[in-house]
Amino acid sequence: MDFSVIAKAFAIAVGSIAPALAIGKIGAKAMESIGRNPESAGKILVPMLLSAAFAEAIAIYALVIAFSI
Repeated sequence: MDFSVIAKAFAIAVGSIAPALAIGKIGAKAMESIGRNPESAGKILVPMLLSAAFAEAIAIYALVIAFSI
């Protein structure tokens, strides 16, 4: 069996768990905040999107590592 395939699968699986949890928590907290104060939706959107982009970048790094194996 080709162990590089298993290594690639493991790298992308482990590397995508934390960003997935982070993006879920970011979205949940943003929706909770908007639910408590609907007028603040405009102020919350930009930091929420930036935080989600930074969390997604970690998953992209894991994908790059998986392709380089």
